[in-house]
Amino acid sequence: MITKENKKELLKLVVLAIVLIFASIHIKEIWEFLKFLVQLVMPFILGIVIAFVLNILVNLIENKLLDKAKMKGKSKRTISLVLSFAIVFTFIIILLLIIIPQLKNAVNLFVDNMPMYEENVKMLLERFNIDPDIINQIEEGIKNFGTVALDFIKDNRDQIWDITLGVASNVISVLVNLVIALVFAIYLLAQKEKLLHQLNKVLDAYLPEKRVSKIKDIAKLSNRVCASFVSGQCLEAVIIGVLCFIGMLVLGIPYAATISVLIGVTALVPVYGAFIGTIFGAFLIFMVSPIKALIFVIFILILQQFEGNLIYPKVVGKSVGLPGIWVFVAVTIGASLAGILGMLISVPVASILYSVLATDVNYRIHAKNSKKTVAKKKVS
Repeated sequence: MITKENKKELLKLVVLAIVLIFASIHIKEIWEFLKFLVQLVMPFILGIVIAFVLNILVNLIENKLLDKAKMKGKSKRTISLVLSFAIVFTFIIILLLIIIPQLKNAVNLFVDNMPMYEENVKMLLERFNIDPDIINQIEEGIKNFGTVALDFIKDNRDQIWDITLGVASNVISVLVNLVIALVFAIYLLAQKEKLLHQLNKVLDAYLPEKRVSKIKDIAKLSNRVCASFVSGQCLEAVIIGVLCFIGMLVLGIPYAATISVLIGVTALVPVYGAFIGTIFGAFLIFMVSPIKALIFVIFILILQQFEGNLIYPKVVGKSVGLPGIWVFVAVTIGASLAGILGMLISVPVASILYSVLATDVNYRIHAKNSKKTVAKKKVS
């Protein structure tokens, strides 16, 4: 006999089957629409991320600094916002002032040492008994590199112009999105209590009480996990930067301070971030000594293994309640799906899902055990 419940379940299965068939037929159109939708809301997503990170600093300034000064009202929030943005922008400017001069010096050093590099390449080829004619051809190619590059640019002017326009367009788009995100973040931080109150009213008006309670619990969990992740990630970046600085001093590698700062900053990108700084650091060191550049790369690879397998899971993984293996899996999947942004958000998202799933699993197991206990009592 077909009951009403069976009819509902059957109807759900039919609807699900129709949706899956439609999605499989129009998968390309759906994917393009999703990409367009993500691009459309990306400035606001980025604004939420910026607001959340800055909110930690804003709360710290309000609760630790301005409360002691007995400051209240809108001026308290305004001052905390101004100070927070000033601290972040000052940090970025100092970072650029450290890196850009060193990059300029490295390029100048590379140009000045070009004859020496040519001679070293020639000596290396001769040591391996390479045919003299081939050596001469390579030497001639190195000397004529500038001419060849200029000819290539002249022959491909149209393509290079198109690429340049595309890059410029992307840069402008990124800057516009960043400005929108910053404005949105400022609005969120300035009106966060009012916005949270409005959101709670909407939830209470349209959803059952149990569901509202569950959403609020998940929201609190998400806030705790994300705050722990940001603080843990910053602590991990400081640790990796200090270890890099000590190691470079011990090994006698140049640019220890500059490269260590860069390694620490790029380490804010989970697990794989330090490799980004390694490329830049290796380039700087290579201008002084190719051998030391190789030693630096080997040192960073060892340090990265130590950081990825021991420091990161202990410092960040523990702070967000996510086991080390799942930290690694989350970052890898996040990188595949959304690059650096995916790396940044993958760990807190995975931690939230892990915590919610663990809570639900424990609840279901407890419910089943309770039913078994009741059944045994009835039998006895």
